[in-house]
Amino acid sequence: LFWAASVMCMGVTAGAYILTLFAIKHRERVLGLILVSPVCRAPSWSEWFYNKVMSNLLYFYGMCGLLKDFLLYRYFSKEVRGSAEVPESDIAQACRRLLDERQSINILRFLQAIDGRPDITQGLKKLQCRTLIFVGDSSPFHSEALHMTAKLDRRFSALVEVQECGSMVTEEQPHAMLIPMEYFLMGYGLYRPNQFSGSPRSPLSPSCIAPELLSPESMGLKLKPIKTRIESKLLGGQR
Repeated sequence: LFWAASVMCMGVTAGAYILTLFAIKHRERVLGLILVSPVCRAPSWSEWFYNKVMSNLLYFYGMCGLLKDFLLYRYFSKEVRGSAEVPESDIAQACRRLLDERQSINILRFLQAIDGRPDITQGLKKLQCRTLIFVGDSSPFHSEALHMTAKLDRRFSALVEVQECGSMVTEEQPHAMLIPMEYFLMGYGLYRPNQFSGSPRSPLSPSCIAPELLSPESMGLKLKPIKTRIESKLLGGQR
């Protein structure tokens, strides 16, 4: 990333924050941003308290079951986390296993770092690259994504909201990202289908995407400031 002359960046939550900060500092090198459940403000009191509780649990008890529940709540929707009536999904179970493999000190350092992040809202207006933002409507970072979209240059940014999805859209509803990303990348000449009315490589119908995203403006160098909702029933069985 630091030696490349030009880059296209994609990041999730904290990764999205880091890449946005990089794009602000190196505007001439970043061609575009694809951000999933991004944050741009300093932690709210509720997030700060939430992180402190997790840090204390990690410090005194290690990677315990309660801490895993807290982390799953932050990143996944209730449909993935499960309930008393519905068992946990394979995604949640895999995440629990991965957490067992991580060193507690590294997770603690991550929580401390994300808790101390500065507000970068003022720098968003300086961004010159096109930005595509995805966020689940049940993500704790949903309001952050809306705030960030409102502060970005409306000529170059677009927001896609995915219903019944948490922060990890890449894991829960990856198919909801295909068509918006295809049309986003088409603006760079990376993929040009024979006709704009459909995508032969995508299982989704363009009818579930707002017409604004399919407009000539959004296929060129600029994206209109839209808010698109992907109905979860159109994505049945794709979790």
